[in-house]
Amino acid sequence: MIFSSLTFLFAYLPLVLAVYFLVPLWARNGVLLLVSLVFYGWGEPVYISIMVLSTLIDYTHGMLVERFRQRDRLARWFVGQSVVFNLALLGFFKYWDFLASNLSLLPGVSLPQLGIPLPIGISFFTFQTMSYTIDVYRRDAPVQRNLVSFGAYVTMFPQLIAGPVVQYKAVAAELACRRNTAEDFALGARRFTVGLAKKVLLANSIGALWDAQLAAGEAGTLTAAGGWLGLLAFGFQIYFDFSGYSDMAIGLGRIFGFRFGENFDHPYLSVSVTEFWRRWHMSLTGWFREYLYIPLGGNRGGTVKTLRNILIVWFCTGFWHGASWNFVLWGMYFAAWLILEKYVLRETLSKTPVLIKHLYTLAVVFAGWGIFAVEDLSMCGEYLSVCFGGGRLWSAADGYTLRCYGLTFLILILASTTLGQRGWQRLPARVEKLLTPVLMGLGLVLSTAYLVDGSYNPFLYFRF
Repeated sequence: MIFSSLTFLFAYLPLVLAVYFLVPLWARNGVLLLVSLVFYGWGEPVYISIMVLSTLIDYTHGMLVERFRQRDRLARWFVGQSVVFNLALLGFFKYWDFLASNLSLLPGVSLPQLGIPLPIGISFFTFQTMSYTIDVYRRDAPVQRNLVSFGAYVTMFPQLIAGPVVQYKAVAAELACRRNTAEDFALGARRFTVGLAKKVLLANSIGALWDAQLAAGEAGTLTAAGGWLGLLAFGFQIYFDFSGYSDMAIGLGRIFGFRFGENFDHPYLSVSVTEFWRRWHMSLTGWFREYLYIPLGGNRGGTVKTLRNILIVWFCTGFWHGASWNFVLWGMYFAAWLILEKYVLRETLSKTPVLIKHLYTLAVVFAGWGIFAVEDLSMCGEYLSVCFGGGRLWSAADGYTLRCYGLTFLILILASTTLGQRGWQRLPARVEKLLTPVLMGLGLVLSTAYLVDGSYNPFLYFRF
């Protein structure tokens, strides 16, 4: 089940809200746990068992860490067990076939590929439960003794499938006691509607162009202009798809009394690749920084160790996104640019006009989306080669594409900036109060009409 589906919008969510707000406060974590399991098991009920197992293991290990805290060696042993279990679970379901196929290329090695479907959201909930045990050991979070409350945290459906990655310490107090006010409900509903419109009306509207340009690349008819139009289309699609989902997740969390952190901060306004990664998928980059980069030593051990740490983190970041070499290459691509900015380009960028820095950043990022989007490395190389002059520069079809999608691109560009947000904030309070329900209603109606009429409605980050 996805948020941008008629089943979720007009059946599941209204029923869940009715039950949640009718039961007494002490029962709401239990209701949240049960409805989240239903949500997760909607497509593949068998994978509920994996989530339940993960919940039980990390709940138990959190208790063991707390119990044996005075015996530090034993406590660290239980933290290590939790980490190994979570990584083994993720590794088996997400990476077994990839490792088997690559290791079987070695002489004398033959490993079977199992073809097991990837449990949705496993990359997100394993990272969340793993960080819980680590935070309990560090005393950054209190141990959760109530299994139902811990289960509600792990399975919480607003952010279960595609994040944001919510650390336990960020919601521990709200799991124990939270207020559900009319103001929170209204703000959450508004944020959810904004996210729905971004996903359905913006991301879906440009996704078909990327598919068309990719098909042109496979057919050998792609031009440089068409290639860059495709990269722009995918870059905008994945941004509005994922940031829209994050908005919906944050809005739903607010409705249920939780304050999730922001996940995006207008990343396409960045003037360096380094800044871009401070603004894009902030919950994941923050997770890798806190639980991998800093424990490795961060930038405290000199240049060589800093370079090593950056490469390790970005290898893991790329591999986390998928069991394919293009994701590893994508991670190394951005590691290289971050290293260049840190050690080579710093002085040059500091003297470069803002517009040039902005254009440079967008070129690097959107070229990177080509590596990210095309899993076949040979096809990826051919596509990017055409983009950088390895083929025809222009065709009449590109002019037609621009005429068809010109207005859409203009809307996407404006929506990627803070222009609308700043304009909204300048409105008088009375006008804002009048416009809010009108725009929410319009967004919901238009999104519903699109969902009824259209069949193109993917969530790109579900596969991660």
